[in-house]
Amino acid sequence: MGNLQGTFSAAVVLSGSAAIGKNGPIVGLVDMGESGDCYFFRVALPGVRRDTDDFTCKIESNGKVKIAGITTTGEKTVYKNHHKFEMLSANLCPPGHFSISFKLPGPVNQFQFSGNLGADGILEGVIKKS
Repeated sequence: MGNLQGTFSAAVVLSGSAAIGKNGPIVGLVDMGESGDCYFFRVALPGVRRDTDDFTCKIESNGKVKIAGITTTGEKTVYKNHHKFEMLSANLCPPGHFSISFKLPGPVNQFQFSGNLGADGILEGVIKKS
């Protein structure tokens, strides 16, 4: 756990529409933890498409995690149930491509990764330390 505290205070880098988000549940909030042989992370991704063609989570052996995808919320006009809604979206980042990158506290075995982007918009990942 010693390395986690110092690494956790390091910057999380946002780009694209994720970098424009303001109030509320912002894309890219990261929590992480560790056990004796694994790291665990959670990333807030509200409104992100779970389609495998649009979403990627890549992990390098040095512990760098890069997430990329498309947000679908935050648009100015929404069509639902035969109605047109003009939105005041101050809490979500605008729709479009985004990327998020952060670094885990140490090196990992990138081939031993298990991750899931839930319907709640939270990506959870477990990866084995090397």
